[in-house]
Amino acid sequence: MFPCPECGKCFSKKIYLVSHLKSHVAEKPYSCSECSKSFTHKSVLVRHQKIHSGEKPFVCSECWKCFVQKSDLIYHQRLHTGEKPYPCPDCGKCFSHRSVLVRHHKIHTGEKPHVCPRCGKSFIQKTHLKRHQKIHVREKPYLCFDYGKGFSKKASLVAHPQTHQIDCTFPYCDCAKCFIQRSELYHQSLHTG
Repeated sequence: MFPCPECGKCFSKKIYLVSHLKSHVAEKPYSCSECSKSFTHKSVLVRHQKIHSGEKPFVCSECWKCFVQKSDLIYHQRLHTGEKPYPCPDCGKCFSHRSVLVRHHKIHTGEKPHVCPRCGKSFIQKTHLKRHQKIHVREKPYLCFDYGKGFSKKASLVAHPQTHQIDCTFPYCDCAKCFIQRSELYHQSLHTG
């Protein structure tokens, strides 16, 4: 297995990795006329252009979902079969996709390549770093349009509509604030000390 040092994607042969590494350099001579994205190989451009044409020639025989690339169909079919052909050499846990195994394996190696420039905390995945960075800027991109309240996590916004209910499940507070979950009653301690 040959992982890309730039993005973590793995390849079965070194020659495939060498070819892939070209995608991280500036030279991308094949441009899409629809969206101006550039690619290192013409075959990748041709595959990309299927997105714009709407062509999805690869069909799942189980659920009839269609895909642009055969590799996407193969990956999808593993959801139906439960096939997980990529075992972790350290713990034996199996994964349906090689890239997921590579990401998991970083748990065992201790590798955390994504570092927060503000506080130095490091993360295994770039998505975890991005989620962490919202703490520093107090970014609240998920808005409740009914109340104008912002949330830093999508899950908090999804749970928030429960508070729109009129009747209170736990109306135990001196300030007449209402709570949906018993765990939120810690608010009462602000009044009682």
